[in-house]
Amino acid sequence: MRIILNGKKAGLPVVREAILQARGSGPVEVRVTWEGGDVERLVAEAIREGCKRLVAGGGDGTVNELASALMAYPETQRPEMAVLPLGTANDFARGCGIPDKPAEALALAQQGEAVEVDVVRANEHHFINMATGGFGAQITATTPVALKNFLGGGAYTLNGLLQALRFSPYQGTLETPIGKLEAAAIVGAVGNGRQAGGGQVLCPNARINDGLLEVVSLLAFPPAALDQVLAEIRQPRPENQYVKWMQVPWAEYRGAEPVPINLDGEPVSANVIRFEVVPSALKLVVPPDCPMLLP
Repeated sequence: MRIILNGKKAGLPVVREAILQARGSGPVEVRVTWEGGDVERLVAEAIREGCKRLVAGGGDGTVNELASALMAYPETQRPEMAVLPLGTANDFARGCGIPDKPAEALALAQQGEAVEVDVVRANEHHFINMATGGFGAQITATTPVALKNFLGGGAYTLNGLLQALRFSPYQGTLETPIGKLEAAAIVGAVGNGRQAGGGQVLCPNARINDGLLEVVSLLAFPPAALDQVLAEIRQPRPENQYVKWMQVPWAEYRGAEPVPINLDGEPVSANVIRFEVVPSALKLVVPPDCPMLLP
């Protein structure tokens, strides 16, 4: 087992202690990143050397980098993947039920069973957790907590809703196997996983092994429809007018202008972007009771 460790976390005593403890149960190698491109280089090195299991030691960005780097190789060459969550949010790891404590996470990485999980292709990119677009991709640490809660289906506040109402929506077309949706959207999420943005559950029905994406769109709405929007957020139904929910194997968005999109921390911008599930693309170590697997 080889850990590809984010260089910013390499000196943490709790991480070093966890790795030393894990070595008592079997061989554990460590490679540390320093700059952009290191994850791709270290994955190539691991594959050349016959490494069987790689551990992403870092936050959601590191997890996505490792998953994306593995997707550059044929399926038969990809090592199994595990996660040592060391970020601030750790949305993907927490959604999967992977322990927060480094020693427990490494014990799972060593002893756990790897199961086949999906990855999402987005044009020439890949991601394993979630893409957010439009307003959602512009949220930063300075955004009022009330607005984050609104976007995550939490405590709705007038302040957050009014900010959303003032946002200039993106006009475009979303095409899926079940039809086309032409509308002005405020925010959209495409989930393989359930949560992003520090625990905000945007795609509650998503599973990482079902061969489907959960696509959620909040369409532009007038102030008079506020109560209806809140009701639709709480009740995902096909007949919703402003909050659209669907589960599909692919979705393609076409817009009149480039839309900012965040792919598990990787910012991109595109007029046209196609999201497509790559079923059973990676073997990932998760707990036996992982809530993101189909029963």
